[in-house]
Amino acid sequence: MATVYTASRLAVLVACRAPSSCCSSSGRSTRVPLRAKMGTRKKVQAFVRVRPTDDFAHEMIKYGEDNKSIDIHLKKDTRRGVVNNQQTDWSFRLDGVLHDASQDLVYETVAKDAVSQALDGYNGTIMCYGQTGAGKTYTMTGATENYKHRGILPRALQQVFRMIEERPTHAITVRVSYLEIYNENLFDLLSTLPYVGPSVTPMTIVENPQGIFIKGLSVHLTSQEEDAFSLLFEGETNRIIASHTMNKNSSRSHCIFTIYMEAHSRTLSDEKYITSKINLVDLAGSERLSKTGSEGRVLKEATYINKSLSFLEQAIIALGDQSRDHIPFRQSKLTHALKDSLGGNCNMVLVTNIYGEATQLDETLSSLRFASRMRLVTTEPAINEKYDAERMVKNLEKELALLKQELAIHDSLSNRTLVNYDPMDEIQIAEINSQVRRYLEGTLDEIDIINLRQIQEVFNQFRVVLSQQEQEVESALRRKYTLIDKNDFAAISAVQKVGLMDVEGNLVGEPDGQSFGLGVAPFSVKPGKKPKIKKTPKDQFRPSTPPSRTVAFEEFKNERGSEINRIFKENKSILNERKKRASETTQRINAIKQEIDETKDALNFQKSLREKQGEYENKGLMIIDEEEFLLILKLKDLKKQYRNEYQELRDLRAEIQYCQRLVDQCRHRLLMEFDIWYNESFMIPEDIQVALKLGSSIRPGLVPISRIVCLGEDDQDRFSHLQQTVLPEGPDSITFYNAKVKTDQKHNYMKTMVGLQQSHRK
Repeated sequence: MATVYTASRLAVLVACRAPSSCCSSSGRSTRVPLRAKMGTRKKVQAFVRVRPTDDFAHEMIKYGEDNKSIDIHLKKDTRRGVVNNQQTDWSFRLDGVLHDASQDLVYETVAKDAVSQALDGYNGTIMCYGQTGAGKTYTMTGATENYKHRGILPRALQQVFRMIEERPTHAITVRVSYLEIYNENLFDLLSTLPYVGPSVTPMTIVENPQGIFIKGLSVHLTSQEEDAFSLLFEGETNRIIASHTMNKNSSRSHCIFTIYMEAHSRTLSDEKYITSKINLVDLAGSERLSKTGSEGRVLKEATYINKSLSFLEQAIIALGDQSRDHIPFRQSKLTHALKDSLGGNCNMVLVTNIYGEATQLDETLSSLRFASRMRLVTTEPAINEKYDAERMVKNLEKELALLKQELAIHDSLSNRTLVNYDPMDEIQIAEINSQVRRYLEGTLDEIDIINLRQIQEVFNQFRVVLSQQEQEVESALRRKYTLIDKNDFAAISAVQKVGLMDVEGNLVGEPDGQSFGLGVAPFSVKPGKKPKIKKTPKDQFRPSTPPSRTVAFEEFKNERGSEINRIFKENKSILNERKKRASETTQRINAIKQEIDETKDALNFQKSLREKQGEYENKGLMIIDEEEFLLILKLKDLKKQYRNEYQELRDLRAEIQYCQRLVDQCRHRLLMEFDIWYNESFMIPEDIQVALKLGSSIRPGLVPISRIVCLGEDDQDRFSHLQQTVLPEGPDSITFYNAKVKTDQKHNYMKTMVGLQQSHRK
């Protein structure tokens, strides 16, 4: 259930000290990325957010004047007698207390700096921890139905894309992933997307020198804010929730939404670039089974949740103890996945959500103790700088070529080589023209530069060749097509009279989008007659019994899916050709390897024979016979052939992997389009199809449930109304609501198609 917070301004600062190192090879944190700039050590920031309530325990919970401390006071239990050593007072020092704070203030206080520094190359982690129902998910995600009540996660996405727009000098790539840990199992919340699909093998956590990597987790490229929101909403709909006495919509799993960023400079040709990531962690809430009354599946989930949170607390205690050499990260999937976030090279922020009611003081104390322990953990934020090896090689090759050219020019100016400054004759110009043509065709890798006059003539010949190619293309088009200037109204009128152009000025054919209209009229089109249009299965008489999917699939591949099927066949043909070449290369490698082994055996035999007969030396050099020398040369040549063939095999395997992915994507797209076509053609009742066709502009494959259940106000009407009422108050919310509407439409359509299939079976 969404909780509304009111605004109250707080001043939140953090005092940092520099304790001893928290990173060791024994497992305290992961290694920093390649060439990371080391920063200063700082403590983890810990904030507390109190859930608003009408029954706040004012006598038991007190806030410090600086809003950076909480004091808890409990009355002594008189039933324990006169000698009673029960502790009744606690005081917790924090980086800030958020009481009656709005979502805007929470983000400004907790997350804005960490997200801002992420674009400068610093990793960041923001984690929400607390008792079930205390407001963790509301703080992290917020209410997706209301833009004003959005949480840290959508606001972080907005800030990232806003800052990218303010940095035109850098090309910044953004990718996202959404991981769920449910009952100690890893799940990809974005696997329901049509181009991803479920993983065949279970997901695993892998460690490498760059940090923690989740094998099998899909990472999605997002080029704009709306796409990122769509992925967020897609993952939110797949989260596992349940209801108990403490929370009607309780999250039953830990979720980690990660934003990956990679920034390259547009102005500098430097091979150095920076990478960073932001982990936004929404932990499942700890539960007291006596209060939640959980049973069955919910009880099992609560057991796993409490167990993983207990292991998390053990890891935090170990990180805060500087004398500990081993940190138990591998006790649970949660701590293992967050290994490079807890005490690593990142900006770490904890938001502890608590209740302010007297009945929940036991859990509140437990959450505050966790926050205090987290403040003892130190991190060492560092800029993650990496080097693009391919760009580095290209820059070095470019610099080497430039130095060679400068040396040649210097030699020419110093009269160390013969430099011809006379005007070029026709033979020399023809040779340069030939070199330019071969360079453009790819048969010549580079054109040697001799002097300035030759450079000028090379550029001149480039212009000549380009002009000739344009004339050749236009001549070829004129031989095959009729070219009509769109500004020549007399020619257009004449073409309309013979039926090659309609009254709206559209040619029969495909326009090229430039100054000429281009098209060829089919033979079936004659003046005064309308071309026959082939009817689709939906326009023809609909059979009472749908055809089998096998028969329908063949029909679909020949008609509506012909283009996708053609691309699928082409990609598959290329894949088979690459596999055949890889097989032939493998056979050649095996043959070369066998010949290398035979040559080594023969060479060893010659060496042993030479040792038996006695070795001869001349001026300290070993003398060998001609046969042994030829074997050495042959072995060297075979090894060179082996390396070349092996490199070719590696390249072919990379091409095969890429082609296989294209084939799989085409196959999935073909089957998905067929399902949409089959359902719309044979599964949707005819009366509903007639209703949808009346004034409808719905494209194939998009039939919202609102259009099938009710032909009144549709999603577009509601969105227009939403624009008029909500957007004036929040102009930046357009991408947020766009993504929400598209996600709802998709899931409504999927529900509708399932319902139609079930009704058809009945």
